[in-house]
Amino acid sequence: MQSAIARHTLKQTIANNIAQIGKDIETMCSHADVPQAKPRLIAVSKVQPQDRIIAALEAGQRDFGENRVQEAEERWGTLKNTYPDVTLHLIGSLQTNKANKAIALFDEIQSVDRIKLAKALAKEMALQDKHLPIYLQVNTGAEPQKGGVMVEELNTLHEACIALGLKVVGLMCIPPSDDDPSLHFALLKKLAKKENLSKISMGMSSDFALAAAMGATDIRVGTAIFGERVKA
Repeated sequence: MQSAIARHTLKQTIANNIAQIGKDIETMCSHADVPQAKPRLIAVSKVQPQDRIIAALEAGQRDFGENRVQEAEERWGTLKNTYPDVTLHLIGSLQTNKANKAIALFDEIQSVDRIKLAKALAKEMALQDKHLPIYLQVNTGAEPQKGGVMVEELNTLHEACIALGLKVVGLMCIPPSDDDPSLHFALLKKLAKKENLSKISMGMSSDFALAAAMGATDIRVGTAIFGERVKA
């Protein structure tokens, strides 16, 4: 069991990390000669020890991103009752047969990438009388192993979502790890403008400041907040 000193130290470390993220964004925006962006910081809590999540909560963090429904259920089923003001974002791939659980637990879905999934979400939202904001995930690198709608199919998916009554608020992308992320950030921003969407979710621990300077409204940061994940 953690001592009070250890808990305080962990909380302070994570609070300092969050503050440093803000400073890094300010510095990057200054160097890029653009107004300071203030994106929403989504703490990616997947595969992180529970004590780090609680430390982040105690430090005031309230937006969290999870990749898997089952892991999120195990972590947040009770914890969300303790912290009812938490906003929980699904940022990983979602199977249609888990749409009901996703709608019950999450506050936003950032990874809608196909019409079949959109239909399942629309059905479950109607059944549960919950109308969550969704983001369309775009596969900006056209990577076959990665989720996300292809760029040329984005408008078709967007229109289908609108027809289903879904509340589409933005776009999300995960650039290829070996590409210059700025190319993908610029493309996503262009696509969002074309689709008349105001939210842009892009940028992770390695490039969040660049993403903010290029117009991100949401950044998804794990390691830079919590440190390296603990391997089983």
